[in-house]
Amino acid sequence: MPDIAIVPAPRELVVDDGAWTTADPAVEAVRTVVENLDETEYRIDVTADGARLSAGSEDALRWAETTYRQLLDAAEPAADGQVSVPAVRIADAPRFGWRGIMLDVSRHFLPKDFVLKVVDAVALHRMNVLHLHLTDDQGWRVEIEAYPKLTEVGGWRPESMVGKMSHGQTEFTYDGRRHGGFYTKDDLREIVAYAAERGITIVPEIDLPGHMQAAIAAYPELGNNPDTQLGVRQIWGISDDVLNVNDATVEFVKTVLREVLDIFPGPYIHLGGDECPDVQWRESDAAQKRQAELGLTDASQLQGWFTAQVAEVLIEQNRRLVGWDEMVETDCPKDAVIMAWRSAQRGEVAAKAGHDVVMSPCESVYFDYYQGDPETEPLAIGGFIPLEKVYDFEVVPEGLTEEEQSRIIGTQANVWTEYMEGPDQVGYMLLPRLSAVAERAWGSPKTPYDEFLGRLRPHLKRIEALGLNYRPLD
Repeated sequence: MPDIAIVPAPRELVVDDGAWTTADPAVEAVRTVVENLDETEYRIDVTADGARLSAGSEDALRWAETTYRQLLDAAEPAADGQVSVPAVRIADAPRFGWRGIMLDVSRHFLPKDFVLKVVDAVALHRMNVLHLHLTDDQGWRVEIEAYPKLTEVGGWRPESMVGKMSHGQTEFTYDGRRHGGFYTKDDLREIVAYAAERGITIVPEIDLPGHMQAAIAAYPELGNNPDTQLGVRQIWGISDDVLNVNDATVEFVKTVLREVLDIFPGPYIHLGGDECPDVQWRESDAAQKRQAELGLTDASQLQGWFTAQVAEVLIEQNRRLVGWDEMVETDCPKDAVIMAWRSAQRGEVAAKAGHDVVMSPCESVYFDYYQGDPETEPLAIGGFIPLEKVYDFEVVPEGLTEEEQSRIIGTQANVWTEYMEGPDQVGYMLLPRLSAVAERAWGSPKTPYDEFLGRLRPHLKRIEALGLNYRPLD
């Protein structure tokens, strides 16, 4: 009997004696949505009489089919050109409802065709969320008809910094190459539809009120120093140039969000909320006046007010706000989903505060960190997260009550692209670490790392078949 290399591993897999011999196992398998299974559960039964896939929903049936296709990889040629499929019984369901990755297309624009391949990789691993980081200081990537300069100006930077950015660095070397691009609404609708066919939700992110230098470069009146013409940021790091808190800027963002919501029908909209300096609000007469009108005691509190104003658009359309973990400190809405990135402990804080939480801690699932020796690996932002560390990641922190644990709704790996210029670099950093985080997101049985590697090695051929680059195993 050949090894059955399924990734992520199903919760229960029993290999029986015998096999099913057939000319076309993919076509002749019976597929059925049934009422006696939970909507996230599926079953695969292969006996000498045939193969049956049953599930509690169409999404679960998709996961069954993905697993079944991997099972067919273990099939052996039989007599007369037929195929012998190993007899197995699989009972499976995911542990978490949010199983995703974040792809930063702002720091370096990535072609639509590559994004579609990433969707395929997400589907291959039975994950169900692709979070697109569409805007940042270094580029605006989504077409907004009401404000065309967001992509005409904000979508391009004349050059990018070369080498690794150091803390406190003030002088930079640049590559002299214009970089940019954006997705039309039709591009994004195509990505959304392609993902939906595979049971994947696209979560768009419009990062605000910080990380907005590209937008301010396009429309200076959005900034706190409107008489100063900024450019799209050419270095990495955090810009002090944030949105002002004027009524006109609030309405600008609401208009942008209405167009974004029209493109993305999913239930979640990410509004960022991370790394928002308040230095300009402290120095702005208009911001100080707003602070006094609202009875706020500190300029930093303006962020929570601003987010609440623009989030009214989400409430109008019955969408749910997602934000980075700094949002917990800004008196954000209680129903906001918090993405814990600064540490796992930040996820604990958010869960204890009553928020649903997606665990995405930088110490475990940041795929812009090195995987090996920095002397031989491609340039990265820093840190060290090899494949085994991802595989060992525990999604639910210790120390939470049972109720608090129930608020951990899933996990997500993040791919920030400051140091990844194109698809090959992104693929190298994403894969096969994606395979490891998929195991933890699915809730696959934790086995010795060597056993995981044994399943992963043949799985790499499936990744190759998608046309994606990956880091070879050590």
